[in-house]
Amino acid sequence: MKPGPYGPFPYSPIISRPRLEWPGSARVALWVVPNVEFFSLETRPGGLGPGKIPDIPIWAMRDYGNRIGVFRLMEVLDRYGIRATVALNSDICVHHPEIMKEGEKRGWEWMGHNQSNSYRLNEVPAEDEPKIIRDTLDTIARTSGKRPVGWLGSGLQETWNTLDHLAEAGCEYVADWGPNDDQPYIMTLSNSKTIISLPYSYNINDKQAFESANMTPCDFQDMICRQFDTLYREGAASGRRAASGRAVAIEQGQGGGGAVRRHPFGRPAEYLRSVSQANRISEPAAAIVRPAQHRRGTAEGRRRARRGRRLHCSLSRHIRIGDIRLDVHSADR
Repeated sequence: MKPGPYGPFPYSPIISRPRLEWPGSARVALWVVPNVEFFSLETRPGGLGPGKIPDIPIWAMRDYGNRIGVFRLMEVLDRYGIRATVALNSDICVHHPEIMKEGEKRGWEWMGHNQSNSYRLNEVPAEDEPKIIRDTLDTIARTSGKRPVGWLGSGLQETWNTLDHLAEAGCEYVADWGPNDDQPYIMTLSNSKTIISLPYSYNINDKQAFESANMTPCDFQDMICRQFDTLYREGAASGRRAASGRAVAIEQGQGGGGAVRRHPFGRPAEYLRSVSQANRISEPAAAIVRPAQHRRGTAEGRRRARRGRRLHCSLSRHIRIGDIRLDVHSADR
């Protein structure tokens, strides 16, 4: 990507775009993205700046996510039949392979998220960046048997060269630019290569909600539900994508003593299940909320929920389902 005042895509106001059609005339595609990250005791977490090493309290709070938090989140998602796409530090494969095994059991999908959260791509020497990307994807492929085709950078940080490196490494989509839209779009890179930007909410993310905005779990729950209501309403005119990021390192103290129903994602998941009957799509899968199925609080909505159809929420290759890729390319961007 060449340096410039705007991204590698033309400005596209949503009021001027062709209608985006999800499969089955759905209004909203749901994407749940746990951030499963590794923090070395020998370094400071990326973005925190200099400090004494080892910093036991800072490190221990983050290690909690891999010892306790991720399994609590698995329990919540299992309860509501939600399949996740994980933003994965590849060092998890090396140090905590048990997490990978549990994710594989659930059919979770993996996308690259740097080797660890100790370093961000804009903090390393330029010559190291392509190797970090390749090594991250290679390590996940060796462990899971499937090479990721997507990327969410640590801290969502990139350099001017990151997108080109990702495309060369075989990535089809990136979520770092996701906070700027509610629909996927195409970015054009050097040598006419392209990569798709998938929407990823920076605010509907527990790390921002609890650490930056000082929200309570109830505040965060309400925010997720309000976002869904807005996107569902707007999705009548053109499809929308709703994302929720979950940093497992933030799980400490948020589980209500392990009670799944009181987990910050528990009520939104219950809400989504009660107002919608997800359409199960053949792999690669996505959770789709159909217009006729939005029945908040009604007996019909509860009956549909009890039927227990599984919410599949991996969007990493949703662009390959049906004509979605063509729809995205046809947008006037």
